Amino acid sequence: MNAVLRVRLRVRRAFTLVELLVVIAILGILMAVLLPAVQRAREAAHRSVCTGHLKQIGIGLLNYHDVHRSFPPGYLSGFDSAGDDTGPGWGWAAMLLPHLEQGPLFSRIQFEQPIESLAQKVARTTSISVYLCPSDSAPPVWTAVTRDAAGNPVATICDVASANYVGVFGVTEPGVEGEGVFFRNSAIALADVSDGASVTLLVGERARRWSDSTWVGAVTKAELFPPPDSPAVPFIENASGMVLGHSFEGPPNAPGLECNDFSSEHADGGNLVFCDGHVQFISSTMDKKLFRALSTRAGHESTGDF
Repeated sequence: MNAVLRVRLRVRRAFTLVELLVVIAILGILMAVLLPAVQRAREAAHRSVCTGHLKQIGIGLLNYHDVHRSFPPGYLSGFDSAGDDTGPGWGWAAMLLPHLEQGPLFSRIQFEQPIESLAQKVARTTSISVYLCPSDSAPPVWTAVTRDAAGNPVATICDVASANYVGVFGVTEPGVEGEGVFFRNSAIALADVSDGASVTLLVGERARRWSDSTWVGAVTKAELFPPPDSPAVPFIENASGMVLGHSFEGPPNAPGLECNDFSSEHADGGNLVFCDGHVQFISSTMDKKLFRALSTRAGHESTGDF
């Protein structure tokens, strides 16, 4: 082999700058095409898991009803002469724990003691996956606080675990005597749902972008306010909104919602479970009157062909 041939064999062909730029451009185009598809597939999977969580909750609530002959209270609380809550505050999702294979956690809760009691710390800060939507980025734990007139925190009460599902109070502001299934010290049975179980909402989504929520209950004297950059109207709401939602302002993700409405991280609406246990995605464009009608148990409003 002569010297010239040996030199040629040692020469390796490399990419030119133009070729390298072309490859980078092609990869960029592929990423631009594939990434949205991957994101859509991921969100579809998350939405399916969310639907499954609400299905479990719906079945659990029906099992609870079979045992106790009613759905659990929205939250348990005494009240003073002005009608204000005095605690303990434990909510429907805490009472549902044995029906979601969470018996050991349920047994740790002292339901006669306030949520904020030091003895309740481990229980109230325990994260439960079935109460969380995988599309949401809610922190495992958040702090319940009292607020001033502008909504700024002024005093810390206690930490509680996050949740993305709240009970249906009805049309008006959550608290006492709701038109739906859950409110303070409620004990609503299916027989009380005269509008029909298949057209009466039971539990729905609440996204952290609109408001913090918890499975624990309504921490006495706590107040809710939308987080920074939230799409929610900046109103202060009472502690019952930690576990209850209402329908007056419109369906999930509609414009003009308050922090104690229903909302989700899914595009164009949110998942809700009905009193018969079926789960349905409710569009953010649903007629407000129809959504309000679906949130009442005995309003006898027309729901058309829904």
